[in-house]
Amino acid sequence: MLDTFYRVRKIWLMIIAVIGVPVNLVATVILSRGKCGLSTCTTRYLVAMATADLLTIIFQVVLWRVSYYYFPGTFLDITPVCSVIYAVGLAATDCSVWFTVTFTFDRFVAICCQKLKAKYCTGKTAAVVLITIGVLLCFKNMPIFFIFRPVNVINNIPWDCIRKPAYFEDPGWVGYRMFSTVLMPLLPFVLIVLFNALTVRHILVTSRVRKGLRGQNKGDNRSDPEMESRRRSVILLLTISGSFIILWSVSVAEFLYYTIAGLDQNNYNVTEYIVEHTGYMLMLLSCCTNTFIYGVTQTKFREQFISAAKYPLTSIIQMINKRNF
Repeated sequence: MLDTFYRVRKIWLMIIAVIGVPVNLVATVILSRGKCGLSTCTTRYLVAMATADLLTIIFQVVLWRVSYYYFPGTFLDITPVCSVIYAVGLAATDCSVWFTVTFTFDRFVAICCQKLKAKYCTGKTAAVVLITIGVLLCFKNMPIFFIFRPVNVINNIPWDCIRKPAYFEDPGWVGYRMFSTVLMPLLPFVLIVLFNALTVRHILVTSRVRKGLRGQNKGDNRSDPEMESRRRSVILLLTISGSFIILWSVSVAEFLYYTIAGLDQNNYNVTEYIVEHTGYMLMLLSCCTNTFIYGVTQTKFREQFISAAKYPLTSIIQMINKRNF
């Protein structure tokens, strides 16, 4: 059973690497051009999320997992190098998650807090929030570089990374692990669910009030431009947040089970191990879904994507036509 799971995981990670890198790169380029009809602050949050997802896949999947499975013994397996890769990968994952939280909060303010919207929902505020959170999360993950020791030392070169026993026994490291596990993924999960619930509740109440004021409860079916704008914004918000909640739910459930039952992370049985790594695989999948969500929910993003896909073929045809003439 475990051997089958290992094979499935190797194939899954390769698929994530092959799909995740190009789709997030395309999303970053398209969104950063600012031609998708989105506000400046929304665009900056989405670009930051796509960039963090791209870095997560590069470091967590390509450099950490795929290289180990398919290209063992390269310089990436030198202990200082793999320590940096692991630390940067965790920082990128943290940024991906917390940028989703900040985007959810930004949409909550834009929809539910009209007085605060003008001051908070700006491109400048978005940049400050994203930079601040990114820097703090990088500092938070710096100690990760020091948790590893080499498995082998060959010709005075330390190879491979394994966690030091002190990481599981030292009170300082135990406290750091507890802080990290609360910060990821429990707190972001709770905040995203909370902000979405408050946003949906506000929209439902506002919708009833506006229908009453516009006389739609008496058969008047005139369109409401403001509600249409909010509807599009909410669809984008709920699809991104909903995807995050679904794909992270296994990891959150595993964390709660691990905490409540007081299990030793080093002594998982086969079922617990499979559940833990299934949650990890779904978490990595969440780094690939946002681009598809943009394509489904945003017409202008879809148009920009199709235009970008056609560009190489169009360029080749133009070159051929010039040569013929």
